[in-house]
Amino acid sequence: MVELQVYILTYLAALAGVIPPGLINMSVAKACLNRGKRAAFMMAVGASIIVLIQATVSVLLSSYIFNHPFVKGMLLRTGLVILILMMLYFLFTAIYSKSKNEISKSKSSRSFLNGLLIATLNVFPIPYFVVLSTVFGSEFEFKFTIINIILFALSAALGTFTTLYAYIVFFIKIEDKTTTFKKYSNYFMAALMLILACVTTWRIYYKGG
Repeated sequence: MVELQVYILTYLAALAGVIPPGLINMSVAKACLNRGKRAAFMMAVGASIIVLIQATVSVLLSSYIFNHPFVKGMLLRTGLVILILMMLYFLFTAIYSKSKNEISKSKSSRSFLNGLLIATLNVFPIPYFVVLSTVFGSEFEFKFTIINIILFALSAALGTFTTLYAYIVFFIKIEDKTTTFKKYSNYFMAALMLILACVTTWRIYYKGG
């Protein structure tokens, strides 16, 4: 019974963690509008697989990372650098790319790999799942056996995929009202990366990383 509660809570925590606009969900939304539902779906699958790996690593390293704030701080600093680079990339792309009104189709394999790459660059879920696994281990006296680690990671991946798929469905339904987002999507992404970079900087320097 305790195990089931932990899996449900992990699923809900992962689901809620992807609801606010971020690198992964906005990339999926952008892919949905610019390349179609199938491309966005494959990107969501690729991102969820990486989340599964990140959740597994987080559990295995939870005691070490939680007891070494320096490691957590390094993860945040790495994420900050990635966000700045991504901001520059989207800004550069927005300035120099030609505007396209039509939806450009892309291979499913490419979208899947894009999902893997974007989720890999997003290191922030690791501290998130470290905290979750630590809380569950202490509050619920949850034993992280091999089976429990696998099911914990699967719950996290399914929660992430659920939210990403909800983004796909939502953006498909409002596709006719997203002309501005389509046209200026790279600018939107650059602005989002800037906001996330500012938030991360605040966490590092004012909350002690």
